[in-house]
Amino acid sequence: MADEAYAPDPTKDHETVSIYPLDDDVKEELLNTVGEAVLNWSTKDGWPVGVMHAVVWAKGSFWMTAAAHRHRMAALRRDPRCSVVLTSTGTHLGPGKTITAKCRCVMYEDRETKDWFYHALAFRPGADPEQAAAFEKSLDSPLRVVMELVPEKWITFDGAKMGMATAGVLPDEQKGPMLSSDAVRLEKELKARGLA
Repeated sequence: MADEAYAPDPTKDHETVSIYPLDDDVKEELLNTVGEAVLNWSTKDGWPVGVMHAVVWAKGSFWMTAAAHRHRMAALRRDPRCSVVLTSTGTHLGPGKTITAKCRCVMYEDRETKDWFYHALAFRPGADPEQAAAFEKSLDSPLRVVMELVPEKWITFDGAKMGMATAGVLPDEQKGPMLSSDAVRLEKELKARGLA
């Protein structure tokens, strides 16, 4: 048993972070700003694997593409559960804002979806039209598959809010609800370690 109890303090440590979610408008701006995200899936022997992918956020989903023979495509056909992770680092939003989405993958090989997605991926805001047209054309191969990653659960974090809380200047109304990791699991872990 510990000599004294440990009480996590969001103004002094990093134990309770679920109370700093992204506001909806910031989340949407980040989703529409990033051009790359990590796609994670599980191999058949249970290993988690992730790779960077070019991504388009549209129609309430993440959209990516890969060739049909890639290991990830076989894995996602076997088990469509996956996750997408992205960060604000390198964007005009600055560092410290992150999004993780638990998703299910839906695959498309129809002409209409391919035409829409290849154009959306190639002709991003600010893209050089000639280079974008060449990129769009190069995507259109018979092996290429379009993936829609449909979000089912969101985990977001706003480091700026945590910084404000640490400084004692974050209004309570800007905090989010404490999620189960902090509201339930933290207390169990403190008890298991003799810290409660």
